[in-house]
Amino acid sequence: MKENDKEIENLIEKMMSENTLETPSFDFTSKIMSQVLVAEKSKIKAYKPLISKSTWIFIGISLAALTAYAIYFNNDISNFEIAKTYSDKASALFSGIHFSTNVLYALLVVPFMVLIQIGVLKNYFDKKYEL
Repeated sequence: MKENDKEIENLIEKMMSENTLETPSFDFTSKIMSQVLVAEKSKIKAYKPLISKSTWIFIGISLAALTAYAIYFNNDISNFEIAKTYSDKASALFSGIHFSTNVLYALLVVPFMVLIQIGVLKNYFDKKYEL
């Protein structure tokens, strides 16, 4: 077995001595890097937000106008009585459901933790794919 290994080793040494190492051309690195830069530039896309600033402004103004209308121009007591009736019906509908304190804590903490994770992941991916 050892003699067979020696023969294989000698054969490999003989083959390696016959072949010389290939070397790349002089400007090989610069050619590759120029191709990489061209490929990188073609992948870059301009950031476009999902909801534009003008849409956010429109939503904000609409909410402010709706709130102002509800506060200043709709002082009718009957609307508050209707709301009280619906809230009484809703509380009667859900009065039979009782949650343990652990479930209530989870319902309070989980959304908060999800918001934290969104912020952390956004920061991570912003740093990872920084231009």
